[in-house]
Amino acid sequence: MQKHHDITAPSYPAEQDHAWLEYVKEIQGGRQVPFASQLEACQRIFQNRRAEDGPPRIWFPGEYEKSSSNIAALMDDRGFETYQDLHRWSVERRNEFWETVIRLTGYLFSKDPEQILDLSHGKTNPAWLPEAMLNCVDSCFGAKPDKVAIISGSENSPELTRMTYGELEKLVNRVSNGLMEHGYQHGDRIALYMPMTPLCVAAYLGIIRAGCQAVSIADSFSPQELKSRMEISAAKGIITVHAYSRSGKMIRLYEKVKEAGTGSAIVIGSQDGPGRSEIGLRKGDMFWHEFVSDNESIESAISAPDAIINILFSSGTTGTPKAIPWNHLTPLKCASDGFFHQDIHPGEVVAWPTNIGWMMGPWLIFATLINKATMALYEGNPAGEGFTDFVGRSKVNMLGLIPSLVAAWRHQGLIRQSEWANIRVFSSTGEPSNFEDYFWLMSRTDFRAPVIEYMGGTEIGGGYLTGSVVQPASPATFTTPALGLDILILNSKGDVAVFGEDGEAFLIPPSIGLSQGLLNADHDRVYYENCPVLPDGDPLRRHGDQVCRLHGSFYAAKGRVDDTMNLGGIKVSSVELETVIGLHEYVVECAAVSVLQEGESLERLIVYAVVNKDISKDELQLELSGLISRKLNPLFKIRDLIITGSLPKTPSNKLMRRELRNQYMEKKV
Repeated sequence: MQKHHDITAPSYPAEQDHAWLEYVKEIQGGRQVPFASQLEACQRIFQNRRAEDGPPRIWFPGEYEKSSSNIAALMDDRGFETYQDLHRWSVERRNEFWETVIRLTGYLFSKDPEQILDLSHGKTNPAWLPEAMLNCVDSCFGAKPDKVAIISGSENSPELTRMTYGELEKLVNRVSNGLMEHGYQHGDRIALYMPMTPLCVAAYLGIIRAGCQAVSIADSFSPQELKSRMEISAAKGIITVHAYSRSGKMIRLYEKVKEAGTGSAIVIGSQDGPGRSEIGLRKGDMFWHEFVSDNESIESAISAPDAIINILFSSGTTGTPKAIPWNHLTPLKCASDGFFHQDIHPGEVVAWPTNIGWMMGPWLIFATLINKATMALYEGNPAGEGFTDFVGRSKVNMLGLIPSLVAAWRHQGLIRQSEWANIRVFSSTGEPSNFEDYFWLMSRTDFRAPVIEYMGGTEIGGGYLTGSVVQPASPATFTTPALGLDILILNSKGDVAVFGEDGEAFLIPPSIGLSQGLLNADHDRVYYENCPVLPDGDPLRRHGDQVCRLHGSFYAAKGRVDDTMNLGGIKVSSVELETVIGLHEYVVECAAVSVLQEGESLERLIVYAVVNKDISKDELQLELSGLISRKLNPLFKIRDLIITGSLPKTPSNKLMRRELRNQYMEKKV
């Protein structure tokens, strides 16, 4: 048997792919190989890889993916030979594609639509499923009542609890009836300000089933941020929790609600726990057990497809957040992405540490339940061993994550090889990831599970650039626009970006899931004003991501367009710099921003770093400068380094570089 240090370096891509596959077969066959040796073997095998060969293919579809995945089944049904043929059909024959999605997901209507798509008002203002009537919550209960809908666990208890579809639906109905019994009416907005728990799921679906609108607010927000979102949405009430613990710290959400001075609150607390006087319940507020109805039956409030079900907010915490409405068809986009790209099957267990205030919270609910799968919810810190143990005990099949979680698990040495035997798909979103961390993640399953990168936004209802289980995977890269959507990548001159060139990704509308209005901003101005158009005059839609199209049908995320800087006359993205800086063994997290001092014409590179060892600023700055010089460009000079304990992030874990830039400039004034 060939040992890793004997592996030669093949010259041709096909030979490299074959050598890597043979190496992986040995690992999957039981050979014990330390991670460092696996990484060394990968680097050795692919050391002759050229840019024009595309990134190293670390995972290839197996027989299951080729024959039994949801995409494979659709390709077989439609007679497509290649995935590219399938994607082309999904965007060129939108009517047929979305009609197929409705059939495959079992999406329910009280009154069937007259047609799939009406473009009489243009592609920026399409009418989807005109004349249909429905309530999207009905489509969440297609599984048999005795099937498990939610598995939940907590860092405070080793026990797992299970809630069936039948039990969940009864609780949803009790919430809906409770709203009507306490005077809420069709169209009223009720905020959710609480951790992602089974009660949160029931409250969310109950609000929508009653014909009201859920307002999603992350429980990490301050009272002032909570108040602003309540005011923007004109929410009439709020559902929250008295308090909960996380990493040993008590989080008192109801105190924040009282400080914000919001409308009537429904407070979740144990019936045998603190009473009204101990908690200090305000006049007009009530406990959850006083609010939910005893009536477990209800007929869903029926609406047109474009009726609002949910108000979510752009993830930034600086400035006024955009209030983005979801309607009764947005869940169909969530379900479609989950069905095809995360390959969710009925009965499988899906976990994605998230919050109801971030779009992935509602996405998880719809993508799981509409596809008749089981949601795994964990109360606690997902960066620790409690969560990784929960994933194993819950037998999770599809695990969603964010890059910082993977980095935390790796630094702590969590997750032994093959510990997550049930996982067959990872999916990642939130921020661009890096090759080495995600190579490590894939090694935890002996390279049986790919990482499906997933990039999109609240105003898309899901992803626009992603991967699939029928295409080879390389860590930290994408392989396809999402089915039903297409994109165009344009360089700074407005030309289509060539291979290896960065550019801004523009969406080609229309698609189910794309927003068509904002509560507090001009939608057309935000997404369409001054955008390029296609040669036939069709519009392009702005999203603001910078993407590089790689050889071999791969894509790489390069961060937001406004995170690009010009250093010494050379354009470089923050993500490129951060990827290199993150290679330093002492750097846990980092951020690269540029500042332009008044009266100067040259941007200065400022680096923020979170470290895991004591090291002087001067020593670290010197070592990081050397890394950047060797790996990127010797002209890129670090003008200042700030060692910090943490970096500011949005609730969806996006790095707030703009805030760091502003902080730095304020200190220098």
